[in-house]
Amino acid sequence: MTSVSYQSKSVLVLNAGSSSLKWVVLNADTEAVEQQGDASWEGAETNRHATELASALARAPSVQAVGHRVVHGGMRFRQAVGVDDAVRDEIAQLTELAPLHNPAAVAGIDAARARFPGVPQVAAFDTAFHTSMPETIALYPLPWEWTTRWGLRRFGFHGLSVSYAIGRAREVLGDTPRRVVVCHLGAGCSITAVGDGRSVSTSMGFTPLEGVMMAQRSGSVDPGLLLYLMTRHGMGAEELERGLNERSGLLGVSGVSADLRQVLTAAETGQERAVLARDMFVQRVVSCIGAMLATLGGLDALVFTAGIGEHSAFVREVVCRSFGYVGLRLDPAANASSPVDRDIALADSAVRVLVIAAREDLAILREVKRVLDWS
Repeated sequence: MTSVSYQSKSVLVLNAGSSSLKWVVLNADTEAVEQQGDASWEGAETNRHATELASALARAPSVQAVGHRVVHGGMRFRQAVGVDDAVRDEIAQLTELAPLHNPAAVAGIDAARARFPGVPQVAAFDTAFHTSMPETIALYPLPWEWTTRWGLRRFGFHGLSVSYAIGRAREVLGDTPRRVVVCHLGAGCSITAVGDGRSVSTSMGFTPLEGVMMAQRSGSVDPGLLLYLMTRHGMGAEELERGLNERSGLLGVSGVSADLRQVLTAAETGQERAVLARDMFVQRVVSCIGAMLATLGGLDALVFTAGIGEHSAFVREVVCRSFGYVGLRLDPAANASSPVDRDIALADSAVRVLVIAAREDLAILREVKRVLDWS
C-alpha cells in the first residue's frame, strides 16, 4: 500500500471472535484507547454478526484505518495484508477451516466498508506467528498425497495474542526468556512453545478445534472415536461439528456453563460434573505444558494470558504446582492479588511466571501501521 504520513490518526480494531465482538479505537501514535465496546453472539449466526457489527460501528468515530483480527489465514496469508476484494473473498473461502471465526471477520470487513467507505483496512492473522514451526511439528503423519493435495498441516492460532505476550514479557523482565510457554486460556484455549521469540509448537492445529479442552470446544479427541460415532451410530458430519465446537468442553462435561467461573462455583458446592470438568480442564493444560516443556528442552518462563489465564488464580495455582519439579515456585500472595503484567513467581524460582493482559488490539494496530507504512 501507499506510504502515508500522519498525525494522531485513529485506528479502529475489530476482534470478531467465536463468542464475542470486541472493538476499540486506538490513537496510532500513543496507542491510547479513544473509544471501545463489545457484544456477544453464539455460534456462526451471520445475521447476528451483521447486526452487532452495524450497531458497534455506528457508535465508532471517524477513523483513518481499520484493522481486523482474522483467525485463519491458511497457506496464503503468512503476514498481515491490506484488504481488497480478493483478500476478503479468500478469507471467506477459509471459513470451512474456522467456521466459528472467519465468518465474523468477513462480516467485520463488510460492515467497516459500509461505515467507512474508502478507508484502508488491514487483516492480521492469528496463524501468521506459527509459520516458523518446523515441518516435523507442523505436518500430520497422513498419506503424503493428502498432505500435498489439500495442504494439510497444523496452522496454530492465537498468534497475535502470543506475539504480544512475548513482547510484553520482554518489557516486564527486561529481556526475552529463551524458552517460554504461553498459555492463552479463554473461550478458546491454546498452549504455545516459543523458542528465542519464535513459535516452535502449539496445541491448536489445522483448525482451532485441536488441542486442550476449551469452553465449548472439545479439544483433541481420538479420531477413531469420531469414526465410531459416524459408522456405528449414524452421526452425520454436521451433528459432529456442532457437538465438538459448541456442546463440548467445560459446557459439555459440567452441564452447568461454558464459563469457568460458574463451573468453579458449582464445583465448590460439590456438583460432581462441575468438579470433573474443572479437573479435566486443568489436567489437559498441565499435560500440554509438559509436552511443550519437553519440546523446548526446559522452561525459563510460563505466561498466562486471556480471560481465564488473567483472572483465575485457582487455575494458575494448580497448574504451577505441577511444575515444582523444574524449580517453578509461585508466590501465593502475588498470584491472589489480581496481577496484571507482572511476574508472580518467588524470587528464587527457576522459572518466571507472568500474567499478561491480552492486548491483541495493540498487536493488530502495530500490523496496521507496518502494512500502511505509517511512520
